[in-house]
Parts: sequence; C-alpha cells; structure tokens
Amino acid sequence: MDWAQSELPSPVVRDDEVTVAARRRRKKVAFPSPGSGSPVISTVTPARPLLRNTPASLFRQAVTPRVPDVSSILAPGGRTPRYTHTPRNALSSLNLDDSDWTNSMYTSPVSGLENTSFFREDIGNLSSALLKEDDPGEAAAASLFPEFLGAFLKHSSSAVFELLDDYQALCQDKVDVLQSVVLRAGQNSKTAGVRWLLQQENCTWRLIASLYRDRVQLALEDDLMTDMVPSESEKVVVEQLFQRDAVIRQSQLVVDWLESIAKDQIGDFSDNIEYYAKNVCWENTLHALKMRRKSGTTFTVPLVTELDPDAPLRQQRPLADLDREDDARLLKNLFTLIRAGMTEEAQRLCKRCGQAWRAATLEGWKLYHDPNMTSGGIELQPVEGNPQRGIWKACCWRMAEEEQLNRYERAIYASLSGNLRPLLAVCESWEDCVWAYFRVMVDSLVEKDLMSSGMAHHEVETLPREYLEANWTMEKVFEELQSSESKRVLEETREHYHVIQKFVILGDLDGLLEEFSDWLTASKPLPSHLLRFMTHLVLFFRSLGLALKEEVCVDVVKTYVSLLIQDQQTDLVASYVGQLPADLATSQYAAFLETVTQPELRPRCLQLATEAGLDVSAITKLVVETVRETDDTEFTHHSQTLETGTTKEDQRKIDVIDWLLYDPAHRAEALKQSNAIMRKFLALQKHDAAKAVFSKVPEDSMREICSQWSGISQTTPLPAEDENAIREHLCIRAYLEAHEAFTDWFRHSSSAPQKPAPAPEAKFTERVANEMREKEYQVFFFFFIIIYFFNASLSAWSCRLDALTEDVKERIYNVLLFVDGGWMVDNRQDSEPDSERSHQMAALRSLCLPRLSFLLLSVLQSSSRHQEALRLADIISSDQHRLYQVFSKEELRRFLQKLRESSLALLDRGVDPLGYELQS
Repeated sequence: MDWAQSELPSPVVRDDEVTVAARRRRKKVAFPSPGSGSPVISTVTPARPLLRNTPASLFRQAVTPRVPDVSSILAPGGRTPRYTHTPRNALSSLNLDDSDWTNSMYTSPVSGLENTSFFREDIGNLSSALLKEDDPGEAAAASLFPEFLGAFLKHSSSAVFELLDDYQALCQDKVDVLQSVVLRAGQNSKTAGVRWLLQQENCTWRLIASLYRDRVQLALEDDLMTDMVPSESEKVVVEQLFQRDAVIRQSQLVVDWLESIAKDQIGDFSDNIEYYAKNVCWENTLHALKMRRKSGTTFTVPLVTELDPDAPLRQQRPLADLDREDDARLLKNLFTLIRAGMTEEAQRLCKRCGQAWRAATLEGWKLYHDPNMTSGGIELQPVEGNPQRGIWKACCWRMAEEEQLNRYERAIYASLSGNLRPLLAVCESWEDCVWAYFRVMVDSLVEKDLMSSGMAHHEVETLPREYLEANWTMEKVFEELQSSESKRVLEETREHYHVIQKFVILGDLDGLLEEFSDWLTASKPLPSHLLRFMTHLVLFFRSLGLALKEEVCVDVVKTYVSLLIQDQQTDLVASYVGQLPADLATSQYAAFLETVTQPELRPRCLQLATEAGLDVSAITKLVVETVRETDDTEFTHHSQTLETGTTKEDQRKIDVIDWLLYDPAHRAEALKQSNAIMRKFLALQKHDAAKAVFSKVPEDSMREICSQWSGISQTTPLPAEDENAIREHLCIRAYLEAHEAFTDWFRHSSSAPQKPAPAPEAKFTERVANEMREKEYQVFFFFFIIIYFFNASLSAWSCRLDALTEDVKERIYNVLLFVDGGWMVDNRQDSEPDSERSHQMAALRSLCLPRLSFLLLSVLQSSSRHQEALRLADIISSDQHRLYQVFSKEELRRFLQKLRESSLALLDRGVDPLGYELQS
C-alpha cells in the first residue's frame, strides 16, 4: 500500500479531544436537581419513551392466526419494541468500564430514562411529596393494590391478554414515578428496592403475555395444522419449522423478551457516541504510519504496517494505543447492541466509525431465499439472504474460538454462530446467561432442521460435534444455569421473579405452585407487591382454564386476603374472597368482618360482599355465631352469685347483632342469634347485657318476619324454627320484664325511713342525745300512726310500694305460668333438631324459674302477704304446670323453709298456718 498517495487528511496536530482525559473534561452529563426546572444537559441521546405495548415478535402475538416471518430469525435486529429494563449493578456486562468517558456513552438505568415522563412537573411535585413519607416507595406504589383489582374487574374472563396489558401499564406508570423519587432519594434507598420489584413484575407480565398468547394460539390451532410443503428455500423451511415446533418458537420469544429488556436498559445511545476519528478507521495508527513514511524513521513500538481488517492478527502486531482503546470500547458497544437485539444499530455504528467491513460481517446470518423459484412471475424479484451462509457461519465460529481477539469481539461472533462458551464468558447476569443459552439453542435447532431437510451447508457440518449433536431443551438450559460458576448468576437464579420466569418459560405450573407453597410457608414474609403479583398470576391461569393445584391457589389468595386485611384495604377484600371456594369464602369474609369495628364501615362491607357474589346471609350468621361462642361458659345450676357487670367481651357480643340488622331479610336470623346470646347472659345473671341485646332487635321484627313469609307463601304457616324463635323471644322479654319489676320494687322498698342507730362507744353526752332522738322517734312513730292517712308523702310511698308489689307479682307469674306449655318450651316440635339450644332452654328453666320463685316469695313476705306466699306453693306443686320438676332437692328444701316462716307469721297473727281464721 502506498501511504504517500493517500488522500486521507493526516492529523498532524491531533485535537486534545482525542485523549481520554480530554474526553472526560469534554463530557457534560447533568440531571435536574430536586425542584429545579433546568433542562437535562448531556451528550447522551435521551432514551425514547418506554413503550408499553406487548412486544411483537417474529411469530404469533395474538389469538388471530398470523403468517410468521422468520427472515431475521438468526439475528434480533429491529424485531421487538422495548420492555422496561431490568436493573443491574455496577458489575453488569452492560456497564463498559469505570471511566467517565464510558459512562457518557453507556447510559445507566437512570440516565437512560432521563427524558421520560417522570421529569414532567406534575410527577416532580409528586416525588417531592413522597419524599416526606417514611417509606416513599411503598407510599407511591400503594395505589397498585386497588388499581390491579380495578383492572381485574374491568375485563371479562375472555379478555385476558388485554388485562395483562393493563397490568403492564400500571406497573410502568409506577416505575416512572418511583424513578423520579430514586433520583432524589438515592439508589440505595428503600424506594429503589420497590422500583426494582415493580420493574421485575412488569418484565414478567410481558413474558407471560408473549408466551401464553402463543400457547393459547397453539391450542386453538391444534385441529387446523396444515401439511408442510417441501421447499428449496432456507427461509421457507425455517418458517415451517417455527409453525410446527412450539418449543423453538417459544424459545425465540424468550430471546426477544430478554433482548427487549436489555434494550430498555441501555437506551438509544449509539447515535451520540463521540468517536472523534469520524469515518476513519484506526486514525492514530494511520497517522503513525504516514509520519513514519515521511520521516523514514522506525517505530519505537512495533505497529502493524498494513491496515486491512486482518492485519493485526496476521502480522501479530498491535494497533496504536488509542486505536486499541477505541476498538475495545467499540466492540463492547457492538456486543451490547447485539445483546439488546439492535443488530441494525450495531451495523450503522460500524459504518459510522469507518468499519464497514465489520458491519458486513454482521450481515451474513440472513437465511437464503429465492422467491423466483416459486413465484412463476415474469419479473424477477430480488434474492434474499446469504447463499454462502455456511461459510460465513464457520468463519464466525473460528473467530469466536480465536483467543487473540478481544473477548467482546469473540462474543459477537459466538452469538451469530451459536458458539456458547465464548458467549458465556461475557455474560455476567442471569438474564445475560439465559439469553445466551436460548439463542444458542434456537440456532442449534434451526441448523439441525436444515440438515435434516438436506439443505445444510457443507461448512456447517464441519463445526464441532458438540454443537451439531447438542440436544438442547429448555429444561437443560436451566439445569446448566444451576451449575453456573458465577456466584452472581447463582444468587440471581434464586430470586423470586427469576424463579417465576423460569417456570413460566418451562410451562411447569405444578413446579411454580410448589415454589409458591414453599414461599408461603417460609418464616420470612413475602414482599406485598410480590404477593399481589402471585395472586393475579394464579387468577390469570384460572381464567385460561389451566389445570392447577387448587389447594396452593387457595393458599395464595388466602394469604393475599390476610395481607389486605392487615393493611386495612377494606374495599378490596370482598372481591378476592369471592375467588375462594364458597365455604372457605364464607369463613374468610366472616373472619374479616369480625375485625371491622367502625359502625360506618359495616354496611359498606356487606354491600361489597353482595357485589362480589358472596353469601351475605351465611357470612353474617357465621360472624355472630363465632363471636357469641368465643367463651365456653357452661349452663351451670343455680348459684347465689350476685349479678356481674357488662365486660368488653360482653359488649362485643352485644354489638355483633348489628351485622344481622342491616338487611330486613335477615331479621329471622337476627332474632335467633339474639336469643342465643341472651340465653348465655341470663345463665350468668348478666341482665343488663341481656337487656342491651334485646333492645338491639327492632320492635317490628316479628311483624317483619311474618310479612316476609306471607310474601313467599300465603297458605303455609311460618317455619317451625321461626315460630319457636318468636316464642323464645317473648319468653325472654317476659323474664326481663319480671326482673326489671323486681328491681324497681326492691329499689323503692329500700328507700323507707330508717330508725337511727346509736354510735358504738359513744360518749355520755352523745348517749343522752341519742336517747332523746330515740324518744323523739317513738313520739314521731306514734304520731305517724295517728296521722297516717293525712301524710301525703308517706302515703304515696306506701301506695307505690303496693303497686310495685302487684306489678312484680303479675310479671313473675307471667313467667311461671307462661302460656302454651310453659316458659322456654317450644310450641312446635317439627323443627330441625338443635340439641344445644334444647339443652340451654331446659337449663334456663332450671336456673331462672326457681330464681324468680324465690324472688316472688321474698316480695310477698316483705309485704306481709304471707297467705299469698303460701298459695305460690300450690302453683309450684301443681301437676298442670309441673314447676316442681325444675327445682333441685336443695332448692325445694329452702323453699319449704321459707314457707314455714310465713306460716309462723300467720300463727302470730292469730290465724292458722294457711292464713284462715281459727275455728273455736
């Protein structure tokens, strides 16, 4: 080569921008400070706004059948829009090196998003407000819980993929908001962790949408598969392969998905890379060679003497230092673009940097196709692809094996030729390794199919046996990952979302649900957003009608319901409980209602339950039964303990009746449950608590029950259970009225004037004063006897006492002589047997009837109505009422002893023991 004849300009004095230090000084990357409205200044091209649509692939992405196009199957250039990026740490393979110059080329997950929506003023204000929260990440993402439910309820069961699109959009919106918070709070904040979770969730939803669109389409087309027509075109053969082989088709979808994630991470930076050599390749080496030719001097350091692409390798001589630096960065950039599925961008970058020959090496992967062989048309159509693809691929393989080449250059050609080992050498993250394995697997399966169809190139057959005979499967890929030598990859393999993504790719739902089960039973609680994702994933699988382990699905939903209850997401609980089996849904929602103590929330909770299709009647009944059975109090025999006050637990039982009173249709059940609660209170002599329960039940309840039944049936009587409940309610009312009457009598009788008592050990003067007061009392007493009918106040007290005595006697007799069979005895025996209720009612008869009998006896004896007290004995011993059967032997003995006192009092009056005049 005649360097002297070159027309290329010689950089005799190189701009200082050529040096790395100058590039660092030159670089300007700025982000707006919190609250500032300054624009972003950077030499980096801002990333395009993130796309939220499901990535298109080479194959089917919707249920509608679509003719596949695999013309670009072996390279991902320009195939897929971008996903949200997966965050990576500083050791990621996509971070080029530690220099500022490199960072100005490679946008980080933060800088790659610098021109997106979260820098708008409204989101900026929002992030400022969120920073004031203790946990701004959780505060910003909290709205995802109701938003996901809203999306779930909005779509019909058949619009499952539109639902997934909504899930992705919701996650992306929150990632945008959290991104601005992270910029202000720092990458190490808790918010960054929440953002990472939501980014992973978004990626996973997109993977699920992509794969299950294809799987649903495959299920729909099982009966529509057409015969494959033999063809001489590589492109047609591979298209037919992708049509009939779901494994290779879905493997390519995984590759597309991973490339889209990488594309989101790096952003569109290639157009702004400042290669100061412009369109000249290896300008520094060229300059050195021209200078040597002019001066005739030799190099102190040996350099290549020729500048063709193979010269450094052929001559075993290096390029100039700056050119080697630029080449190393360029190759890493190129690999990053290929890793992101941006092959066309990589080719443009090569051309722009004066390496059009390298761009041409990235072109040879295209499958050969001559449309003129089948078209039958007169006009010739252009031929597609590379007819010498086999030679190209063999060369790429050998270049990937060449250890003297830059490792990223080897990885570039390894990715194009299916050579796994050099490709894995530059893969540092879980996503990178999965991409490498699946890309190689697709490449291997395509070549095998071409070989089986007799279209393989001879050069391809010369590739190593381990490549040609590799039996790749999805399961084998993940087994290889489990044995990776990279500590980072092994750690990322165990991350929740990567585990989920693995099982989704494999289509192993049983394995996925087993993992879910292990996570739920682990001691460490799951992140709330992960649990939300798991729940909606299970519901998505259900909507597709897939066979699932139902018990694990139920456990996932139950755990999520518990989380919502714990976080007081009251409005969300009913809809998710509605996804449980009916019996379990009833018990779960009843348990939730027990925690709702605010009266204003209770009607809302019942309304939501009704809208969710839950059995509100069964739920409210279970709530009341659960609360009233919280203690194991036994119905013991009559005791002399005094009445105790109302405790907090008692008040809880009183208030629980409200659940049955919101809907008049539940009035019969309210009556039955209130009766059951009052039975317990009466047994414990908690009369105030029983009265509080009684006052809860509306006065028109019995009329409402009868009215509801008459609307159902005009001819048949009330059900036996309802009629007996009404009778029991009346029995309890009679008892409470009797007890209230006795309380009024006792309070009034205790308010009579009391004779003053002398103070103990009083002094002489005090004793004299007391004696004088006693004489005055005696005088007053005799005076009272004289003027008894004239003293209005004392007369009123006495009259009131007589009226109260009559009232208490009447009300107690109403209980003792209750009509139609007696107090607490069912009138109809054709109801469903309820042994517990029957036992309690019998026990109450034994507890309360003797108690009332003693009270009545005490009232009559205190009022000197001894003859009426003796008549009480006749009623108790009557065979008509058989009240003596509810008395114990001890109670009868004490009762007879009391009657003996009345007989003695009558004898003192000069009448016989029964109160009749003595016969002379």
